[in-house]
Amino acid sequence: MRAVLLRGRRSLRALGLRWKIAVLLAVGCALVAVTIGVLIHEARTRQVADAARVAATGQLVRVRQLYEVTGRLDGNDDTEAAIDCPRLPAALREAALGGERTTFLRLEGPDPAVWAARPLGGSHVLSVKQSLRVERQELAELDRQLAVSGAGVVGLAAVGGALLASRLSKDLRNAAETARRISQGELDARIGPSGVPGTRDEVAELSSAVDTMAASLQRRLEAEQRFTADVAHELRTPLTGLHTAAELLPEGRPTELVRNRVAALRTLTEDLLEVARLDAARERPGLEVQPLAPLVTAAVHRSGVPAALSLPAGPVLVRTDARRLERILTNLLVNAARHAGTGVTVTVTPAAAGAEVVVADRGPGFPDTLLRHGPQRFMTGAAERGQGTGLGLTIAFGQATVIGARVDLANPPEGGARATLRLPGP
Repeated sequence: MRAVLLRGRRSLRALGLRWKIAVLLAVGCALVAVTIGVLIHEARTRQVADAARVAATGQLVRVRQLYEVTGRLDGNDDTEAAIDCPRLPAALREAALGGERTTFLRLEGPDPAVWAARPLGGSHVLSVKQSLRVERQELAELDRQLAVSGAGVVGLAAVGGALLASRLSKDLRNAAETARRISQGELDARIGPSGVPGTRDEVAELSSAVDTMAASLQRRLEAEQRFTADVAHELRTPLTGLHTAAELLPEGRPTELVRNRVAALRTLTEDLLEVARLDAARERPGLEVQPLAPLVTAAVHRSGVPAALSLPAGPVLVRTDARRLERILTNLLVNAARHAGTGVTVTVTPAAAGAEVVVADRGPGFPDTLLRHGPQRFMTGAAERGQGTGLGLTIAFGQATVIGARVDLANPPEGGARATLRLPGP
């Protein structure tokens, strides 16, 4: 029994909200219908029994009066009158011999009937029997009508519950879908008004709260993006002047250090501007169908990273933006070289829906936080992964989204780190 209940609970949890409400309404109406049906059945059964006992007692009185006057027994078509009837129930016989006038009723069995008996002459029992077949048929018909009516009520309750819950389920699904769109970066997504205006609708309140939260989040993120873009833009002018001034310094170790730091600042500024453009969704790719192998070869050579390159024998065509593809691969290669030093490999393989470029290294692997949540700006994840701003992977992921590609990070069982760029086909 416990296993059945557990399976029932699991099945109910697996249903959608609309069907849960319909099932609960149907079960509730079924319990009410069964309870009412049982009460009506019991009340009607008592009514039939009381009427039958009264009728049998009255017939017993008439038969006794007739017997005392005429000396013979006479019943009617529905009544059997007898003295010391052998079929008389034993309990009724004993009660009659004890001086009581009583009745005995039985609705079950093949011969439903009511008996009435009284003592006659001290040692004999006068009894009458009336058949209750018609009454039992009436009770059976009543039970059938109650069952049909109850089934109809339960069916209507289930249908009505499903219809009423469908609107609630639709509104909740709409809210969930909008929340997913917001979490994926579509900050202007809104649920909109729901329910009947002027009514206290909890779903409408939830929708309004989600829309308010999304609007507040959008304003904050847009303000952050504008701040990042403004700061990076304002830094370009003084950094350009600083770079020019550094070039005029006399050669030497201090000059080299200054030039390196200025170059790092310029790179960081350009990265911040690129991140700001990606966040604002202002990037528009120039997609063309191109062979992948030459693009990857050129990107590896221009990155300056000593990587082992593995290319397929035949041509592999992809639809991509060559400049953005090189940017993605350069960031992945620089990230791998920074964290692993040597042992970086680049493998190009055709796939069912395009092609894959795998950049692998034999370093300590990606941190668990990076694998779970993806790259976050200015967070490198762990000290053993080396130093950096955390913008390289952020830009790679953003540019991959722009060209319709995807970057997957993983730590293979044999060790190291692996970044897989999945490109769409032509």
